[in-house]
Amino acid sequence: MSYLKNTVLSNWHLTRWIRLALGIFMAIEAIRRLDALSGILSAVLLFQAATDTGCCGTSACSMPTKSKKDLSEEVQFEEIKTK
Repeated sequence: MSYLKNTVLSNWHLTRWIRLALGIFMAIEAIRRLDALSGILSAVLLFQAATDTGCCGTSACSMPTKSKKDLSEEVQFEEIKTK
């Protein structure tokens, strides 16, 4: 339970605030216009804001970062002779 509480209450950045604001706005408009599609979209935006996830979930589509150790590794070559 503390993990969920920590996820919801920490690390609020600009993108999360924008998702929250758009989700609340879309929820109000969905209720006002009785529109199910807007309601589903607002639920997705509010879920993303609460759990700090994006369209790709837990950064599944991000590129792995390389450390300086990986960049400075010396490459060894082997000469191959053909007949």
